[in-house]
Amino acid sequence: MEVIDIRETAAPAAGGWLKRPVLDTRSLEESVAGILAEVRKDGDKAVRKFSLRFDRVAPETLEMGLEEITAGAAGLEEGLKEAIRMAAENIRLFHSAQLRPEPVVGTMPGVRCWRKPVAIGKVGLYIPGGSAPLFSTLLMLAIPARLAGCREIVLCSPPDVHGGLHPAILYAAELVGVTRIFRVGGVQAIAAMAYGTETIPAVYKIFGPGNQFVTCAKQLVQRDGVAIDMPAGPSEVAVYADDSADAGFVAADLLSQAEHGADSQVVLVSTSAAVVERVLTEVERQLALLPRADIARKALGNSRAFLVRDGEQALQLLNDYAPEHLILSCRDAEQLAEVVINAGSVFLGNYSPESVGDYASGTNHVLPTNGHARAYSGVSVDSFVKKITFQQLTKEGLAGIGDAVQRMAEAEGLEAHARAVGIRL
Repeated sequence: MEVIDIRETAAPAAGGWLKRPVLDTRSLEESVAGILAEVRKDGDKAVRKFSLRFDRVAPETLEMGLEEITAGAAGLEEGLKEAIRMAAENIRLFHSAQLRPEPVVGTMPGVRCWRKPVAIGKVGLYIPGGSAPLFSTLLMLAIPARLAGCREIVLCSPPDVHGGLHPAILYAAELVGVTRIFRVGGVQAIAAMAYGTETIPAVYKIFGPGNQFVTCAKQLVQRDGVAIDMPAGPSEVAVYADDSADAGFVAADLLSQAEHGADSQVVLVSTSAAVVERVLTEVERQLALLPRADIARKALGNSRAFLVRDGEQALQLLNDYAPEHLILSCRDAEQLAEVVINAGSVFLGNYSPESVGDYASGTNHVLPTNGHARAYSGVSVDSFVKKITFQQLTKEGLAGIGDAVQRMAEAEGLEAHARAVGIRL
């Protein structure tokens, strides 16, 4: 990691020194669009064709039956089942607190307005498989979907060579109440959930991470009116560490994101050159112990360490960067957190590793990346609902507001709008 000293810089901006790895999705669009079009036209036949091409297996039956799901889930070892249950309960507790009734507001005599959350009827969850089946992401998506009241929760995940899904995915799906499970991955899964096939229903909104092809597919189906959770990019973490931080802890946090992928990015910000030196030494030591060391080392090539004057300058830099995950390993972390305005999820103190948010603390780990934390939130119960507004006026209420409405409508040249009020008065 390159070390950059910005202590004498008046107004640091992360964009000046630290660019995220750039993926040109335009180069993917032609091939991805071709797959989307073929699935849209040929349905299950195209899904099987591309599953055979990319996953080397094309199950005759795309949907998994209840007996198959139960048998697969039963193969998971009990210790992991217990861990998944604990994580699920914490996620449920945290997200349940988001279910709050909204008040009816009387804006003036005889005028009542209110808002009602209504669940999105059908949602699709995409869960990657491969070398690391992300069953934790299934918990993060399906639990708030169930709390919101989504009627149909469709899961797509790529099959293994035997045409099955990982037992942890099946167990988590059973636990949280996924309604239908399909052994389909990649672009063909996104296409199937977006447009529908003979077997796989079209959904109204698609959630979940994936590789560059899946990400591109989600962006393209959004153009066709299918909602998606949020723009996606590689995983990232930023750590602010002062001289109270433990270098070993900080190095482990940086590597926990670097191992996600070669295009991931990690950022270290510190007021102490000695801390930076100790952390980078620890990074090298711990890197040698990791099975995914080659991937992590490539990610470190995209990463930087910054030396800053103080916490104020650190937060100025970090807010400009808008990280997916932000760890404050410093004194007065809670006080400093008040200054955070751009981040997906924040972890306070030396004993709050980012990994707990990824799995079991209760917060959601589906978060905005690539700087989108400046404008987007992570997934929540709200991600699975629409909020419909209502208003009810009495005759007296309309009389009180009518003149203002008519004047405004006439000023905009919309005479029928004005007449719709005037005819009642």
